[in-house]
Amino acid sequence: MDIICLTTGMGFTAIARVTEDKWITCAVNDKIKFGLKPGDELKVETTICNEVRQHEQAVFIDNVATSETYAKHPTPAMYGFSSYISVPLYKKDGSFFGTICAIDKKIAKIDTEEIRGMFQLYAELISFHLEAIEEKENAVAELNEEHQIAELREQFIAILGHDLKNPIATTRMSAEILMKFSKEDIVKRNASLIKSTSIRMEGLIDNLLDFARGRLGEGIKLNKTTDSKKLEDVLKQVINELKIISPQQKISSKIQLENPVNCDPDRIAQLCSNLLGNAVTHGTSDESIELEVVCLNGEFKLEITNNGTKIPKEVREKLFEPFYRLEGEEPKKGLGLGLYIASEIAAAHNGEIKVSSSDKETVFSFVMPAQS
Repeated sequence: MDIICLTTGMGFTAIARVTEDKWITCAVNDKIKFGLKPGDELKVETTICNEVRQHEQAVFIDNVATSETYAKHPTPAMYGFSSYISVPLYKKDGSFFGTICAIDKKIAKIDTEEIRGMFQLYAELISFHLEAIEEKENAVAELNEEHQIAELREQFIAILGHDLKNPIATTRMSAEILMKFSKEDIVKRNASLIKSTSIRMEGLIDNLLDFARGRLGEGIKLNKTTDSKKLEDVLKQVINELKIISPQQKISSKIQLENPVNCDPDRIAQLCSNLLGNAVTHGTSDESIELEVVCLNGEFKLEITNNGTKIPKEVREKLFEPFYRLEGEEPKKGLGLGLYIASEIAAAHNGEIKVSSSDKETVFSFVMPAQS
């Protein structure tokens, strides 16, 4: 707009949004104190820009007083200008947006091929910028909508998971009662199946809830203690539950917690359950899964080893991403959240999970400071 003023010698330039009932300044360069600022309005019927909108023709006036068309026009007298330019602006879809206009109280030689060409180039440039701004606004609006949808989805997951926990706990408790008091083998077998299924469902819901909390900003919450006995008990409980769910899978364990570990036992148990469940899913049932838990030299280590297909390096790099599954893996094998939640629990304890895989075995190792 500075260049327009310098090139034409005119003191006021503006880009205006012009509709049937509005004339609004979008941008202004005012060197003659015409008095308009961005956002100011004029009555559209008092402007020549309104005629430009109606007829879709640019207007160039060197001298209003000698113009056959505009010498007696009310607008120049109302606003006190002698020279005038107004060029229509269009969006890329062809719809009319407004005008780029220039005015001055003094006479100016502007109705030339050079000035007309320059204004046409500026009009095209502004049209390009209008499209870029509109695309950005649309992208921002779509992104905000996606964020809202994602937040609602995560809130729904959190509410759903919370509301499902009680009926599943009741189902599991009822199955345990049947297993304990029923004398019929078929009832015991089916009750055992119901219990193992409910244990798996509880694990899936816990993962969903933790994922939703993390996405909603709450993160993994810890309730730390140095009670090594409690930690050992919940780890043994995890092993027993995995054996109930997968009775065909051999699981050998070695737990040595002679030194105290400052941690959240339930969260460590959840981490262990997710890693063990992953080993059961992707290992071989004819080979035993080995779990070793030790606390030595100020370091707590939980390591799970299983035999199975070697995990390629490019896959290992993505294992801890949410909702990640191996290519071709059946959806029934899980939500793809187990390893992600395990890694979040590890990070909350200032620890890390590493994985190594060869043709012989796959090892998941969780290491953290014992007294973090």
